[in-house]
Amino acid sequence: MSIERKIVAHSHTDELSNRCPVDHKAYSQQKTARVVEPTDSPISCDDAGIWHVRSFDAARTILRSAQTKQAGFNAEKLTKLPSSMRPSILYLEGKPHHQQRKQTARFFAPKVVSTRYRELMEKFADGLIAKFQQRKRVDLSRLSLEQSMCVIAEVVGLTNSLLPGTARRLETFLSDADTHTGNSRIHIILRSLRAQILMAIFYLLDVKPAIKARKQAPREDVISHLIGQNAKDGEILMECITYAAAGMVTTREFISVATWHFLEHPELRIRYLTAPEEERHEILGEVLRLEPVVSHIYRRATADLRIESGGKSITIPEGALMDLHTYGTNADETIVGEHALELCPGRVLHGDAIPSALMGFGDGQHRCPGSYIAIQEADIVLQRLLALDGLYVERTPTLSWNELITGYELRNFFLRLA
Repeated sequence: MSIERKIVAHSHTDELSNRCPVDHKAYSQQKTARVVEPTDSPISCDDAGIWHVRSFDAARTILRSAQTKQAGFNAEKLTKLPSSMRPSILYLEGKPHHQQRKQTARFFAPKVVSTRYRELMEKFADGLIAKFQQRKRVDLSRLSLEQSMCVIAEVVGLTNSLLPGTARRLETFLSDADTHTGNSRIHIILRSLRAQILMAIFYLLDVKPAIKARKQAPREDVISHLIGQNAKDGEILMECITYAAAGMVTTREFISVATWHFLEHPELRIRYLTAPEEERHEILGEVLRLEPVVSHIYRRATADLRIESGGKSITIPEGALMDLHTYGTNADETIVGEHALELCPGRVLHGDAIPSALMGFGDGQHRCPGSYIAIQEADIVLQRLLALDGLYVERTPTLSWNELITGYELRNFFLRLA
């Protein structure tokens, strides 16, 4: 029976819509967690003075506090940048950050994404799926890379490259930044030199042509916005890396891990394919809750910070580093209930205004601005991919880790059509 006929057969089944379509016999259905997070340690401090946070409420308090600052993504190396260079939005705090977020919000608002980028997403996804149908075999980690870069390039403005391959250039740059070949002086010098070369290539082939084109004819994208603020080329380059890399990396991995789960759970696949858009987005949120692409969020306290946890008041001292364990916060049973390590769309969340992905997109002033882009784009690809008749996994992906973004990478994920 084709997947289309299966969908029709199940579309009016009350039992399917009223129960979780995932077998809960297994204790954990998580695929990407590096370690099993303890459930009895909501907040703790280790011997090095680092505070480890696994409580959802505590993590949300920290991320929404004005008494913390960004400490991840090499944020604390910014002191080495020239003082005249404006930091990327990822590293701004307080009023400057709020102003930039407000000014760039128009590029990421759900209505804007649906009206301006949906057609592009659909057209590009249709092309990728058509190639897959013709060839009968695809590495999903490559397909998802191409799809995720397609839209973020439009949002940022990286559409005037001198040569094709923007996604691969960014991928190489990010992978190289995560590579450690030794700590000797010569190794450090060589790594630094290679990073500068890769960044220069990206600038010359992708960023500089985009800047030139938008100075002549501004468009509704991030680069045009930055030019309007008289940003320097180096500052625009850093923002391009921040936005493009973040959008490309997270969406790419999410498409892969969601596909992996859907193909292992046929009933969930059918429920997803027959559900209205709002429900599909909630299902995807549950997948991201279970498999957050960024596993650690780091903040540093800029003043003594008081946190309420488990009926106790805890003070995190000024200057302390806080490690928010996303896998832990997303499995906080006071919020998600039982079976926290299992995939269960429609689970009841206990708390106020809690998104289905929990900390999957972060929270507070640095919450991922492109969350709706990621969900909509993943949904558009998955709707087409999972509806293919005869789709199966030829080879499960290789799981590795990127220390820079503290997240998983799924590679060599081969799918076939029977």
